[in-house]
Amino acid sequence: MSAIDLLLHLGNLLMPAIGVSMALVLLGKLLWRRALASVGWARLLRWAVLAGWGGMLLGLLWTGRDGKIAVHGLTVAGVAVGVWWAGFVRPAR
Repeated sequence: MSAIDLLLHLGNLLMPAIGVSMALVLLGKLLWRRALASVGWARLLRWAVLAGWGGMLLGLLWTGRDGKIAVHGLTVAGVAVGVWWAGFVRPAR
C-alpha cells in the first residue's frame, strides 16, 4: 500500500464522523437556538468529532472491522453525546 492509499483510507475512515458532526451541530444550533446561543460552533464541532471518533474506535475494537451497522451506530451515538456534553453539560462560559 502506498502512502497515498494509506492517506485515502484514513480519510475515508475519519470522514463519516466529521460529516455527521457537522450535520448534528447545525441541526442542534437550529433546534436549540436559545440554549446553545452561548456555545460556539467550533467547540460543539470539536467535541462532536472527537466523541464520534471515540465511538468509531470502540466499534472497531468491538466488531473487528469497519462498515458494520454497529460501528456506524456507535459513531452517531458518540457524536450525539459530544454535542450534549459540550452544549448542555459543560457549556463554555
